[in-house]
Amino acid sequence: MLIAQNRIKLLTCLMIAGSVLVIGCGLQQEDRLPEQTLAAEPQAIQLPEVEQLKGPHKGVSLSPRSFQSDDFTDFFLKAKQMGESVMWAGDWIELKDVEGNAPRITAELATVYNYIPLIEVQFFTQSSGALVRPLDESTRQIYLDSAVNFAQKYKPQYLGLGIEVNILYEKSPEDFNRFVRFFDDVYGAVKAVSPNTKIFTVFQLERMKGLQGGLFGGTNDTSNAQWQLLDSFPKSDLVAFSTYPGLIYKTPSEMPVDYYAEVKSHTAKAIAFTEIGWHSDVDPVGWESSEAEQAEFVRTFFNLTKELNLEMAIWSFMYDQKDIDMPFNSMGLRYRSDGTAKLAWNEWINAQIR
Repeated sequence: MLIAQNRIKLLTCLMIAGSVLVIGCGLQQEDRLPEQTLAAEPQAIQLPEVEQLKGPHKGVSLSPRSFQSDDFTDFFLKAKQMGESVMWAGDWIELKDVEGNAPRITAELATVYNYIPLIEVQFFTQSSGALVRPLDESTRQIYLDSAVNFAQKYKPQYLGLGIEVNILYEKSPEDFNRFVRFFDDVYGAVKAVSPNTKIFTVFQLERMKGLQGGLFGGTNDTSNAQWQLLDSFPKSDLVAFSTYPGLIYKTPSEMPVDYYAEVKSHTAKAIAFTEIGWHSDVDPVGWESSEAEQAEFVRTFFNLTKELNLEMAIWSFMYDQKDIDMPFNSMGLRYRSDGTAKLAWNEWINAQIR
């Protein structure tokens, strides 16, 4: 749920061919719009093509142990064990064609480490629903130009526009409706330069189902489900969700057997889970978990999604992220603090999407 909100703090050290490139991944509230819009005709780059995936696949978000160069390189070497995709999510403005920016480097590193880059961009803050920048004409033009220029250069297989947008619907329906109209504009413009790119937006599944109790702090009321919002994006090439059921249920065994199967009654499109997580720590109080419970959830997730037309499943973090809030800070799969693998690691790498 907080991938975009927390990745905003990172300064990323990337190694390419022995050179260290430092990029800012910050979604800062004080970010300002550039004084001029982007060039309309970007130069196409010549990169080796990464093979397009044809079937369902797994992956992980960009989440190294640290952003020191050795840890960053280690992340990409181990990411192949978690699946075929690496996801970057962050501020929409970073799609600008600026030397060393995060999505550009993520796209180019795909040819070095042979993964499929999944790029997601955000334009509001999930915790408050506040727009990072007003969606006025100037901002929309910059966002549109940046998406088109990026797609024209890199021809990404996946491009997500907006993360957990049903939260924006809850907090600011007017801004949500404005984004719905803008999504169609960007969709058409990107398809014109990169017709094979799959374009989508991301919903928060638990809130979509009307589940806002537990660590969300509200109540669970399925009569407040938001499935009708899927109809707001008829052009979307797939339906994508984040899912953190550990915020609602204290153990994976409490999850209903149709927890994920319900999705297929609301759409015939392919399904993607671009953020998946369950914590492994004893905190927060009242929602204590464990490595065994996290591993149980991984098994439960793949069992409960086996009837879906599942295109991809992305786990939120390879490593625990110590600088983010509970319970997200213990959702990493790869290592405990002493450097050994968690129980859920093998469950994930051995799981098959059916």
